[in-house]
Amino acid sequence: MIYKNIVEGIFLERINRFVAKCLINNQEEIVHIKNTGRCKELLIKGYTVFLEYFPNSTRKTAYDLIAVNKNGRLINMDSQIPNKVVYNSIINKNILGLKHNIEYIRQEYMYKSSRFDIYCKTNQQEYLIEVKGVTLEKNNIAMFPDAPTIRGIKHLNELIDASKNNYKTFIIFLIQMKDVEYFTPNNETHKEFGDTLIKAKNNGVSILSFDCDISNNSIELCNPIDIKL
Repeated sequence: MIYKNIVEGIFLERINRFVAKCLINNQEEIVHIKNTGRCKELLIKGYTVFLEYFPNSTRKTAYDLIAVNKNGRLINMDSQIPNKVVYNSIINKNILGLKHNIEYIRQEYMYKSSRFDIYCKTNQQEYLIEVKGVTLEKNNIAMFPDAPTIRGIKHLNELIDASKNNYKTFIIFLIQMKDVEYFTPNNETHKEFGDTLIKAKNNGVSILSFDCDISNNSIELCNPIDIKL
């Protein structure tokens, strides 16, 4: 996935969930944050950030904050991009072993009361795939979530239900950075999510994790990452 019109800036402060202030070309600018999570370890005053610029736009802000340089590690924090990256990778990289058998694939699919990121079908099987973007890293370990997520638990429980109704189900943690040691649920922040993830694994939900190659203007799914539950 490629971004256009990338500019570099310095993060100054987060005003609310959606808006921050950055220094760009020695001028303070209001920018849109493409991630409503806490991101406290990323949105730190003085960090170098990368933003997509929308010239001549009627938007309220002309910039989207998409990546942060955290102590030399580039982290993409665009929460809208992970499902697109996985969707393209299923089609082009065959990450689920389906490339030559897919009869139908689409993004956003309703199953009962949950909207899942990807649905696909072969001549023998239906698949439901939920994608979670991971931006939290501590001591070179990737973790999710960075805040309690009731919605995430709901997704897991409905994946379990779908598994029992003959869907092949996956939850994919897309780590929006490179070269972490492994992925683990963030039990310190939300133990119920970690417990439900184990329950999901024990009830037929496949759990996968991949890191990404990140540049200041791109993100691409890279390698499988070990998972420790």
